[in-house]
Amino acid sequence: MVQFFVIHGIAQSAWARPYSWARNNISDLGNAHCALQPEPEARYICSPEHALMNASFVALGVLLVVGVVLTGGVLWRRGRPAAAARVLLAGAGVGFVLAGLAPADVNENQHVVGALFIMAAGNLGLVVAGVGLAEHVPLSLRRGTSLLGVTAITAFGLFLSQHYLGLGMGGMERVALFPLLFWALAVGVRGLVRRAGHMHEVMPSQRLSRTG
Repeated sequence: MVQFFVIHGIAQSAWARPYSWARNNISDLGNAHCALQPEPEARYICSPEHALMNASFVALGVLLVVGVVLTGGVLWRRGRPAAAARVLLAGAGVGFVLAGLAPADVNENQHVVGALFIMAAGNLGLVVAGVGLAEHVPLSLRRGTSLLGVTAITAFGLFLSQHYLGLGMGGMERVALFPLLFWALAVGVRGLVRRAGHMHEVMPSQRLSRTG
C-alpha cells in the first residue's frame, strides 16, 4: 500500500501544470494521453508518469488479493460474513488491476468497471469485515473497519451524485477510496508487529532448549 502513495507523489510531481487533489481524479495520473477532459469537471490532463501510476494500480490490486487469500486462517472468523468480506475485498483488488490495465482515456468502460469494484465492492467489504474479523482482533479495529466502510460508501454516493461538500471532485473521490487503503495498511502493520512479537518470544525459548 505504501508504494501506491509514493508513486502517487512521484506521478503528480511530474505534471507541468500543478496536479490538484481537489480538482483532479486519481485516475488522471494514469491517463495515457495529454488532453482536455470536459467531464465531469473540465480539466487539462497530462501525466508523464502514467505508465508508472498504472503499474502501481496493478501491483496494489495483486497485493490486495494475495493478502486477502493468505490471511484466511489468521485474520478472519469462519462463516459467511468473513467469506463475503474476503470476496468483496478481493473484488476491490481485481478492480485495481482492471483500472491499471485500462486507463480512463484508453478504455473508459473497463476503467469504470474497475472503479466500481474498488469503491462499491471494496467498501461494502469493509463494512462486512467489521463482523468477519477474528475475535483476537481488537474490538476498536473491528468497529473502526465498519465505520471506515460506511464513511467510504457514503462518500462514493456523494461522488457519483456530484455533491462534493467543498472537497472538490478529487477530494471526495479520495474520501471514497482512501479508507480501504488505510485499513489494509493498518492491518498489514498490525500483522507485522504481531509476527515480530511472536518471533521475539520464540527465540529465547529456542536458546534455552539448545543450552539445556
